[in-house]
Amino acid sequence: MEKTKQPTALQQVIRDRRAVKKHYNDKHVSEETVKELLADAVWAPTHGVRQPWRFIFIGPEETENFAEKVAATYPEHRQQDRFEYLSEPTAFLIVVMEEPESRKQWDENFGATASMIQNFWLLAWEQQLGIVWKTNSHIYDSKVKALLDVGENEKIVGFLHLGYFDEKPAKKDRISAAEKFTRFEG
Repeated sequence: MEKTKQPTALQQVIRDRRAVKKHYNDKHVSEETVKELLADAVWAPTHGVRQPWRFIFIGPEETENFAEKVAATYPEHRQQDRFEYLSEPTAFLIVVMEEPESRKQWDENFGATASMIQNFWLLAWEQQLGIVWKTNSHIYDSKVKALLDVGENEKIVGFLHLGYFDEKPAKKDRISAAEKFTRFEG
């Protein structure tokens, strides 16, 4: 009888990680915890070791005020809905990326920043800190960029909604890599 291979700890955390979009509990997300996670997350691959990211933390004591200001950038008929949506997380981590003029470097910077976000997400998951990476339309809004002091040569890559959770969201299956795999035969 063939023995079933046990997944490594890394394989398990990769497969267990979920997007936690709501139902956060009341546990405080501290700036210290976020900084500790980022200290390891920034070891993502980054071409030329450019490390093209920076971070803006909005802690639990500021989330309501922040939600109100971002919601105010929407048309009046959407503001209440956007305020409620942005009031769900316990905290936010805004990830900002340098935008070089070179398309090649832009792609490299985005790939590095996305890798760093994945590292952060996996590290947070180990601590039952839920995250969802959001790219809602407000990340492109000049008023939101001004609110966050995002420069002309910078891009908001996303709002990471943060909060601890009690119940893990349901697993959503993936298409197997084998179904997406081909070989070049030239």
